[in-house]
Amino acid sequence: MNRRQKLIPLNKLNLTDRFLFEEVMEDPLAHQEALGIILGRDVPLLTLNEAEKELRISPEARSVRLDIFSMDEDRAVYNTEMQKQRRADLSRRSRYYQSLVDISLLDPGIPDYSQLNESYLIMITPFDLFGCGKYRYTFRAVCEEEPGCVLEDGATRIFLNTRGTNDDEVSQELAEFLHYVEHTTDEAAEHAGSERIRRIHDRVRKVRNSEEVGVKYMQAWEEKYYEKEEARKEGLIEGRREVLKDLLKKKLEKGKSVGEIAEALEESEETIRGLMKELGVQVM
Repeated sequence: MNRRQKLIPLNKLNLTDRFLFEEVMEDPLAHQEALGIILGRDVPLLTLNEAEKELRISPEARSVRLDIFSMDEDRAVYNTEMQKQRRADLSRRSRYYQSLVDISLLDPGIPDYSQLNESYLIMITPFDLFGCGKYRYTFRAVCEEEPGCVLEDGATRIFLNTRGTNDDEVSQELAEFLHYVEHTTDEAAEHAGSERIRRIHDRVRKVRNSEEVGVKYMQAWEEKYYEKEEARKEGLIEGRREVLKDLLKKKLEKGKSVGEIAEALEESEETIRGLMKELGVQVM
């Protein structure tokens, strides 16, 4: 099979596909429209909007790459993530992401933590992470002993589910937007009653029709393809080495020499000696 047949055309991607999501939301106006729908209020973003922003606290610590990072005129920051694949660690990942965002916001030597920005981490998923049928799950820290007592630390995490069922509890615009995210078509945009969704779709059409973005998409796909192929080959090679080690141990137990083993396994004597070293066997 021609491997290029596996490539989904750019004009068939939905916003649940990270490439299209980042290309569209990198535009501050498109991201601003999306945040307005999600939060139910105007979000006047600054012109700066960063896609794939990398955060790392030290060379030894694990870095993260944020899908879309932006700041509004009141210095509140927004990290919007598209998560297409269900993973068991998403809740804790959101905690790690938000902690790294916080660390990046304060300059060294600032003693007043009240200067820490309001922050929103928004994760959009085409599945219900919590299983309660909600379109939106909003988390802020509250006191267990006094649920009405909210820890006003300025941190908010929002998980959006494109397959929610509680239409009577959210705005029609949010429900339409989340449907559109998973089904990013002209028909879905036209059917929506939201002008903001239509403006986002205008950006989607521009991205899909851009030759420059098309080339970038092909390059990104090729890079990912070769990375997967390399990983597969490395896995096969490592698997063969383990099989060879098992056979080598059996041959050694039978008192076979390095030359005899190399001939039997159709490998070089140098390879056999290297495997023996890995097994901790003295090489004669």
